[in-house]
Amino acid sequence: MADYDPGRSSFVVRSLFAIRFALGRLLGLDRPDTGLGVRVPSLRERLPADLADSATGFDMDGDSFSPLYLTADEFALEIANQTMHGVLHVSWVPDGETGYRGQMAVLVKANGVAGSLYMLAIAPFRHLAVYPLMLRDIGRAWRQPVQGAQR
Repeated sequence: MADYDPGRSSFVVRSLFAIRFALGRLLGLDRPDTGLGVRVPSLRERLPADLADSATGFDMDGDSFSPLYLTADEFALEIANQTMHGVLHVSWVPDGETGYRGQMAVLVKANGVAGSLYMLAIAPFRHLAVYPLMLRDIGRAWRQPVQGAQR
């Protein structure tokens, strides 16, 4: 998952991320003073020590997400900007039969009226395009063999 790059995803996901980042630059939504540790404290500060220390060395390669924790079967990333504070949680859970399936949750707290309006405006894009296509890409990557790794 650390290698997931929306820039290598489907045309739709790439386009929507490109539009979002362009709007973010234009409107100043992603300035450093609107992020984690400045506008909002990181949730990492509220985690038990064993989880808070689990994501050290987990590098998102300059991404705007910050790792919260990493275990053998789940991880969480955090992001904050002018419009919201969010958590992306991905886990590998038993499917109730003979295997496992991936599960993703995106938890978002809007920042003020502008953040609420922004989240309302992008909701159809998130739920109908971005999340399903991201999950498809993550699933494909998961099924590809990784040399020397166990799942």
